[in-house]
Amino acid sequence: MADACRLRSRTASALLAGLLLAAPARPAPQPAFVDRAAEWGLAFRYDNGATGQLYYPEIVGGGAALFDYDNDGDLDVFFVQGAVLEPGKAAAHPIAPAGGRLFRNDLIVNGVRHDKPRFVDVTEASGIKALGYGMGVAAGDFDNDGWVDLYVLNFGSNQLWHNNGDGTFSDVTRAAGADDPRMSLSAATADLDRDGWLDLYVADYVDFAIDHNVLCYAQSSRRDYCGPSSFPPVPARLLHNRGNGTFEDASQKAGIAAKPGRGMGVVAADFDGDGLPDVFVANDGMENFLWKNHGHLTFEETALPAGVAVNADGKVQANMGIAAGDFDDDGDLDLFVTHLDGETNTLWVNLGGGTFEDRTLQAGLAAPSLPFTGFGTAWIDYDDDGRLDLLAVNGAVRLIDAQAQRGDPFPYAQTHQMFHNAGNGRFADVSREMGEAFQRAEVGRGAAFGDVDDDGDTDVLIVAANGPARLLVNETGSRNPWLGLRLVGQPPGAKGERDMLGALVEVVRKGAPPLRRRAATDGSYASASDPRVLVGLGDAAEVTDVRVTWPDGRIEIFPPPPLRAYTKLVQGTGRIPSPPASPRP
Repeated sequence: MADACRLRSRTASALLAGLLLAAPARPAPQPAFVDRAAEWGLAFRYDNGATGQLYYPEIVGGGAALFDYDNDGDLDVFFVQGAVLEPGKAAAHPIAPAGGRLFRNDLIVNGVRHDKPRFVDVTEASGIKALGYGMGVAAGDFDNDGWVDLYVLNFGSNQLWHNNGDGTFSDVTRAAGADDPRMSLSAATADLDRDGWLDLYVADYVDFAIDHNVLCYAQSSRRDYCGPSSFPPVPARLLHNRGNGTFEDASQKAGIAAKPGRGMGVVAADFDGDGLPDVFVANDGMENFLWKNHGHLTFEETALPAGVAVNADGKVQANMGIAAGDFDDDGDLDLFVTHLDGETNTLWVNLGGGTFEDRTLQAGLAAPSLPFTGFGTAWIDYDDDGRLDLLAVNGAVRLIDAQAQRGDPFPYAQTHQMFHNAGNGRFADVSREMGEAFQRAEVGRGAAFGDVDDDGDTDVLIVAANGPARLLVNETGSRNPWLGLRLVGQPPGAKGERDMLGALVEVVRKGAPPLRRRAATDGSYASASDPRVLVGLGDAAEVTDVRVTWPDGRIEIFPPPPLRAYTKLVQGTGRIPSPPASPRP
């Protein structure tokens, strides 16, 4: 009997093995993101210039911009670059290429669309010589001439590069009064006083000097970079656009100079629904700032009563990158901020009127982020299902001893993370489903977000310290329908149309809640993103109208644009909504 059972068992096993061999192999799942930087000609490496002295700027840079500098309809790229800080060592440690780099995207050439982007380094032809120690970059049309300019943030003097409209740029920093000699990481481009001209909020970081370097050590007793508490905070700078090609330093007048901070990320948005853009600043190792806009360039710092100064436990955190968006579709902007490993990232849900509650734990975002240090981040609907997901770009600032023991020259590498919005207030860590690009450890810093190949899903440009730039191309194939919107206007006195940064879009759908998105380039960390609005529609694809609240407060309604395409909406061409009917006496 036992022999017969064994025979039947061997026969069954053989049959099963035969069936498995005969069955067609399942194709490997398509990764959601694929790094196509090298394939598409985006060859760049951010070199922090480290020579072993562990100067503090080396651990926190740098950033990039996704912007259309030549007005051909596709997204070009600008990277800031590091430099050697140790005196006398530049020749022994040459950085190639030196200075920031501009790459033109040839997806569209002379109005003809090609099958994929191809990037060409046009730095020399552009005239850009961004040779300082580059930390971050902001983008915006500061003179309303219809061409996007660049503001480069440095350890040392910043630079304003005016777009001449012919493929070249001019350094107008001194003439415009736009310099800031301190250590600047991020800046928000927004019309803070609603006068039709874009202002700059520059998030300055710490008071650090090469000749006053501080020695710090890891727990393993190895030499390591210091933390932010080793250096004094400094006030931010508010550069008010006068509308004549110059800026005034309005920091004192606005009230922001009164509170020094260690600003890393910054975003300008209307958090309390009063029609005025407020400014939220992620401060490293100290309470955050929420500058409530009272109009006429006057601000009040309200982070503590608003609930965003510290986390739910009342603890100060190492706040870094920022994402602002309406992830729960309730009509107001929520906040997500990346933090140091051991602290967890933080989700602050807007309760209405600009007050927030820390719901990180309830959302399922606490435990997955605990081992990571996050920098660049954004709300992106990566699968176009109509719900905003979260991406966090990670890279340590404290030495990872296991990597140091292996001889890694820059032992701070971590993997990136994607959190999928389940639609019930909770998120799932789906990083392993995103492909090899999310399994590769690197020292992630700045991140810019936009649709680089114009196929209706969001791609991610990542700057890694002492590593190659990554262009993570979204390969989900836009399974769901989507709308792409570019919101432009021509304020009084403007010479051309520009992106109306700060405009709010409400896409009204039949049988589903409206979807609200914000046109902006700020947020994330040290980077500038695509100003266009990309709205995934999910299963509810029937759009009844699009409602736009422009930065000056005016509201217009536009008919449903075509699906799976980008449409330009111009201020002044929509329908003014009818006033609400007066109640009967």
